[in-house]
Amino acid sequence: MEAKLFCFLEIIGVGYKASTNPQGSILYLKLGFSHEIRLQVASAVRVFCFKPNLICCTGIDHQKVTQFAASIKSCKPPEVYKGKGIQYRNEILPKKQGKKK
Repeated sequence: MEAKLFCFLEIIGVGYKASTNPQGSILYLKLGFSHEIRLQVASAVRVFCFKPNLICCTGIDHQKVTQFAASIKSCKPPEVYKGKGIQYRNEILPKKQGKKK
């Protein structure tokens, strides 16, 4: 299978990690919850973890790759004050200012 589309996701936060099983069919996410999140990868999508904080989704079908990347991001969307969470590689997030004294 030749990959036409790449979708990179970054995990930002202390202790947040991602990993896959050796076949690449299950994605494991540690996102600060009491349990590990397991996501079953769709058959048309391949997932790689180059680093513990970098996820790469590849495939031929644009809709399935972006849909799976969005489902990964929905597990822990970036929060507006510190920016912790999962975001796309080239995404620019507007940050809010904290409380004033």
